[in-house]
Amino acid sequence: MKSWWSSIWPPVVAVLFFLIVWQAAVWMFDIEKFILPAPTAIGHEAITGASGLMEHTWATLKLTVIGFAIGTGIGLLLSLALHRVPFLKTALYPLLILSQNVPTIALAPLLMIWFGFGMLPKVIVITLVCFFPVAVAALDGLARTDRTMMNYMQMTGATPWQIFTKLELPHALPSIFSGIRIAATYSVMGAVIGEWIGSDRGIGYYMMLQKSGYRTDRVFVAILVIVLLSLLMVGVITLLEKRLIRWNRKH
Repeated sequence: MKSWWSSIWPPVVAVLFFLIVWQAAVWMFDIEKFILPAPTAIGHEAITGASGLMEHTWATLKLTVIGFAIGTGIGLLLSLALHRVPFLKTALYPLLILSQNVPTIALAPLLMIWFGFGMLPKVIVITLVCFFPVAVAALDGLARTDRTMMNYMQMTGATPWQIFTKLELPHALPSIFSGIRIAATYSVMGAVIGEWIGSDRGIGYYMMLQKSGYRTDRVFVAILVIVLLSLLMVGVITLLEKRLIRWNRKH
């Protein structure tokens, strides 16, 4: 309990200090609310406008979970294929790296033109930002398998499937979950980008709507919701990791 508190209080104090300085700066320099609202004004708007924001939050969360699940699945399947077929890894891995040089926000308008303004282009955007960290982390984890143990299992007559399920996959799980945690945070960002381009609901749509009305306080509330959704996704993945990889717990 003591170690948990010692690791949590420094960032809490830092955040509180930052909010106090922010509040004092707005008050001292008499900054207009539409330019930079005070933390108290943002908190008041978050409380009073919570009911109207729930529909947008739920729409973004649903979109995020769907895209995240698809992107993670594709990333895992792709990493498995590249790991099992060395020629594919040699041919496709450089292209996989190269694909990340194209900004997702630049592809989003094209996806809207090709697939319309429904859920599909937004799911594709989230999938594109999620599959890469999962695929790379999984490939790295599988490549770091203990060669001594692999040689031993091969000498004892273990099949490739047995080697994969009993050695390679368990050994790669910590790396895989590291990639999944990164993808979890990216998934919320991808959902918001998709909603920016074209949507009639969601946090991204809400942000664009409030930006047009110069409601900066509500834009900050939307940013706070995005942060909380990202923390929720990462928290769920971390909890799942602790359930599945008990042997990797740090004491």
